[in-house]
Amino acid sequence: MRNAKQTAARRTRRSATPGPAGRASGMPRARVIRTGATRAATALATATAERVTGTLAATTAKRTLDLALGSALLALTTPALAVAALVLALRPPRGRACVLSRETRIGLGGLPFELRSLRTRRFRLDLLSRLPHVVRGELSLVGPAPLTKDEATLLGHAAGRWRHSARPGLTGLAQVRARSGMPWDEPALLDAHYAEHHGTGLDLAILAQSALIPLRTAVHGLRHPGKAHLSDTDHRLPGYSVAE
Repeated sequence: MRNAKQTAARRTRRSATPGPAGRASGMPRARVIRTGATRAATALATATAERVTGTLAATTAKRTLDLALGSALLALTTPALAVAALVLALRPPRGRACVLSRETRIGLGGLPFELRSLRTRRFRLDLLSRLPHVVRGELSLVGPAPLTKDEATLLGHAAGRWRHSARPGLTGLAQVRARSGMPWDEPALLDAHYAEHHGTGLDLAILAQSALIPLRTAVHGLRHPGKAHLSDTDHRLPGYSVAE
């Protein structure tokens, strides 16, 4: 009789113990909130990690292109650059200052660097003389035009943020579009568009178009001798200020 009562009591206690559904339904509200917050934080962290991974992959591909193609171009053009530097050094007034121009520009992360270029426009040697900056990582083959300190201070918060996240380039989307008749406030918009949508395919297309610019300039010069034209290295007019 006692054993039967004990068995019945155990069964009663066992039936009163909530199962998984009961535990879930009886979960305290604070614990439910913490669980939801944890899941939301996990989802946000996953999305952020995927975004960062994609950005790093794109950055690595771009830097690989800069190193490979930039080093090859520098090796091919070094003899011509050396001859041009020698000619400039022998011209009066002689001196190192007559060979290279030195300007402080703002690079990746808003860090300043000294941009050095040969003081000549012939055969785009001034542009090619900047290839060491590409190899060192101060410039990219393709990117927004490198700004001076004064131009950088005129940027608003939004424009400054994407400018600092993009490495300036030898050439860019705004430069290859400089002869398309666009308004002069549009280069900044084109640079912003490039910073958001750049990729290896777009970089190669811009480089191909940039290689055709000297040919177009020569043909234009033959058709219109003595007519002034824009610089292919810097597409901005004197006094041009960047727009946010």
